[in-house]
Amino acid sequence: MFDIQEELKKLPDSPGVYMHKDAFGQIIYVGKAISLRRRVRQYFQSPKNQTPKVRRMVEDIREFEYITCGTEMEALILECNLIKKYSPYYNILLRDDKTYPYIKLTLAEDYPRILKTRKIVSDGSRYFGPYTDAGAVNTIIDLLNDFYCLKRCTATEFGPGFAPCLNYHIHRCPGVCQGNVSKDVYRAAIEQVTEFLQGKNRDMEGQMREKMEKASEEMNFEEAAVWRDHLLAIEAVTQKQRVVLSHPENIDIILMTQGLSGIHAVLFTVREGKLSGRENFFLGDAVPGSREEICSAFIRQYYFDNVMIPKEIMVASLPDDSALLEDWLSQRRGSKVSLLVPERGEKRALMELVRKDVNEMLKDIDERTRRQLEKEQAVRSGLASFLGPAMAENVHRIESFDISHINGVDAVGGMVVFYDGRPLKQAYRRFKIKTVEGPDDTGSMMEVLFRRFRQALDGAAGFTELPDLILMDGGLGQVHACQAVLNALKLSIPVAGMVKDDKHRTRAVIYNDQEYDLKDRRELYAYMGTIQEEVHRFAIDYHHRLRGKEMTRSVLDSIPGIGEKRRIALLSHFGSIEAIRKADAQQLAEAPGMNLAVAENVRTYFAKQEEKTKPKGPLPDADPAGA
Repeated sequence: MFDIQEELKKLPDSPGVYMHKDAFGQIIYVGKAISLRRRVRQYFQSPKNQTPKVRRMVEDIREFEYITCGTEMEALILECNLIKKYSPYYNILLRDDKTYPYIKLTLAEDYPRILKTRKIVSDGSRYFGPYTDAGAVNTIIDLLNDFYCLKRCTATEFGPGFAPCLNYHIHRCPGVCQGNVSKDVYRAAIEQVTEFLQGKNRDMEGQMREKMEKASEEMNFEEAAVWRDHLLAIEAVTQKQRVVLSHPENIDIILMTQGLSGIHAVLFTVREGKLSGRENFFLGDAVPGSREEICSAFIRQYYFDNVMIPKEIMVASLPDDSALLEDWLSQRRGSKVSLLVPERGEKRALMELVRKDVNEMLKDIDERTRRQLEKEQAVRSGLASFLGPAMAENVHRIESFDISHINGVDAVGGMVVFYDGRPLKQAYRRFKIKTVEGPDDTGSMMEVLFRRFRQALDGAAGFTELPDLILMDGGLGQVHACQAVLNALKLSIPVAGMVKDDKHRTRAVIYNDQEYDLKDRRELYAYMGTIQEEVHRFAIDYHHRLRGKEMTRSVLDSIPGIGEKRRIALLSHFGSIEAIRKADAQQLAEAPGMNLAVAENVRTYFAKQEEKTKPKGPLPDADPAGA
């Protein structure tokens, strides 16, 4: 058994990283220290001087581990890596690059593209971000692609006879594959895109207005409307930009704030002397430490992956390890980076400006949080009407299931998860029905449920967390099917069924074979309806995707040695399946990416197909009487 007091005596007086663990051995907090002995001991001294969040964390600590480092800088880097690896509950957790998108310019290509990505790769591309608003990223990319008429396809080499894609034919691509644009002209457009993404003040508004007016004069009102919408978007952005500094400096401003919704880090970007953006990062509500400590942790996580580090970062108050952070940031940037608290002049005025903006933002967030909490309480009260108050209070994770097929063909199952009233999309799961034939919804549902909970019992990744309540998209039959599966697996989870009306909306809930009407429980009615629509949408979407793949599958996919690239190359080179069928092996081998061995496979395949279609034996003579 781990004896905390005894282990504290063994701690070294050296830099390192410590990891607190709970009763299940899970890492709940990772921290760095100049002296492991002094820092770790502080958690287990008198709780009178500790914040409520620290006391809450200490109550969960059952053991700790540590790793010694040569310097505090090594400890800082190791801490960042361990936080990303273990995602401890009490650390601030910025969603990783699988969630926050970047804008990527593929500069290593002759004709670069602009696209959204969630992963940084050392491939010669340039990255901008991360951004918390994926919708805004999509809008920016569409705007820049349309305005500068950039290449959108993934092709990088254009051989003789290369067929242009649909974007070229609908005038959304300049046709670089046809040699219509020189590299110098195209690169000039990419340079303007780069400057726009850097926040520099280029007057796109005037150019867009000219395009809009020209399209309107030519009676091309659809194109004019597109430029009008882009113009409105640019105006909305430029209205937020204010010249706040007399010199064209690049600065980040970081403010920590806390309200009803929890702790937030708000990052303002100043580019070329203009306040050009604001990002809000929710850090959780159980993060221990002072604002300065939380600010330091945010800086370490945010700039650990971010390739855009400015020369100055302004904060409300300096963290204790500000000198270490400056050294670390300077190493990552390759030149001096300063952390500062502005005390006078225009930078102090700028700090006051953004502080007021953060206060207003927090009021809006807290008001939305208050309304959300009221809705959650109303939903919980509705759940208590059939589950009972004690059980309803412990319902956080709800899972719902649905089946989709066409007469039993391509049958699939969908599982959606709602956690504390909100969809948890990373926990959604899809199932392709394997053991049931024909339109058997109940049998298909039992297969899906069995596979889902069997994997949970086996400890399969992504399935281990069990729901507090299961909602079946169906009546009593589906509820009984689910209970039969749970009984077979010896699991005890409450199951309710959503009963639909004539308009396919959930009108009641079945629980313990008793029906509970929802007409007088408005919030629960809306919540159940949302879950029902979501699981139905999710299952149907998967079914449509499978059907679409089957319908677009080519006969070439059945030939050994033919993958997606060779299939596309053959179709581009010959133009049709019929032309490929008629070509000899030598002609096939001349297509891009082909060789003689694979060409022989193609000839063999079509020869066998032709053999199968030949009539067996002589055709019978026609009856002279026509009978």
